[in-house]
Amino acid sequence: MTAPDLPELDIESPVIEPEALKSRIDGGEALTILDNRVPSEHEKWRIDGENVSHINIPYFEFLDDDLDESLFENLPEDEEFVVLCAKGHSSEYVAGVLIEEGYDAVALERGMNGWAGIYEYTELETDGDALVAQYQRPSSGCLAYLVVDGDEAAVIDPLRYFTDEYVADAKALGADLTYAIDTHIHADHISGVRTLVEDAGVTGVIPEAAEARGVEYDVAYETIGDGDVVTVGDTEIEAIHTPGHTTGMTTYKVDNVLFTGDGLFIESVARPDLEDGDEGAPDAAGMLYDTLQQRVLPHEDDTIVASAHFSDAATPASDGSYTATLGELEATMDALHMDRDEFVEFILSDMPPRPANYIDIIETNLGVQESDDDRAFELELGPNNCAASNEALTN
Repeated sequence: MTAPDLPELDIESPVIEPEALKSRIDGGEALTILDNRVPSEHEKWRIDGENVSHINIPYFEFLDDDLDESLFENLPEDEEFVVLCAKGHSSEYVAGVLIEEGYDAVALERGMNGWAGIYEYTELETDGDALVAQYQRPSSGCLAYLVVDGDEAAVIDPLRYFTDEYVADAKALGADLTYAIDTHIHADHISGVRTLVEDAGVTGVIPEAAEARGVEYDVAYETIGDGDVVTVGDTEIEAIHTPGHTTGMTTYKVDNVLFTGDGLFIESVARPDLEDGDEGAPDAAGMLYDTLQQRVLPHEDDTIVASAHFSDAATPASDGSYTATLGELEATMDALHMDRDEFVEFILSDMPPRPANYIDIIETNLGVQESDDDRAFELELGPNNCAASNEALTN
């Protein structure tokens, strides 16, 4: 989509970098955001925070020479507020208009696209010798992981847009990135496995059980089955087949950490309808129940659950990561204590909308559809919605 043709202003609007805005939100600062996107986009995906308030007025409302006074009714008169749009162009114009009207406005650099470029690195506190770091993408709640032992490293659930960061971070830690591993065929973001194989020469690994979905990669890759192990330095990454979210969903165990992909989150469990739709969802939900009860929950209570996503309902652990122990989840998540029929009925009763563009994303991740870098970035913008509803899942 091309930028709108907007009138010239006599001033240049000030901008705020996405990372600076994130820092202010994380610090608990009360902020007002004026969102210049259309209401449907604003409702679907926006920047949330405990002290963030929103005003939604599309940019084109500010194009008239004689502006309607109602546009200014809810704008803060004595404090700075942030103006944003999809890519930053129209919000810089609106911020300039408001500054000319006497308001203290600043535009978000690159808009929501800039927000989607934030990627934060946090090291986990684990019982093992390997360094485990979590990558957090606040715009979509996507999580990836770097496992480093000695001079070797692996990345789990890498995002294509950030592949250079994994390579650089491993190198900064004195290691070469040797493996790129997916837990399943993702439906919310474009996997970075094939890009890392092509550009960095790593070994790509996908679950053996995921191949049946029709994987058609144009690069060589390896598969991993239940009980198989990938070794990074002296650390073993063990595969545990955990179907439910998808038939190929695979958890990886490293010391006392379970990388659960989209099977179990710290505030919810997986949705079961993204592989075979509504028709296959009941069977998948039952499969998920069996997986959780038989393959995940039997691990020790102090096992750390490190999933592939977090939502606005998630609370970070003391180390800043979006993780929790199995004991903590069993103590707080009602869904883990339901019987099978109750679990299936509950999960099917309250699922959120499916992720935007999820069919195109799945087909890109299978390799049956090509997406260049720009299209791949556009496809994955927005919330992930790969979990069942958070409501009533925890007590």
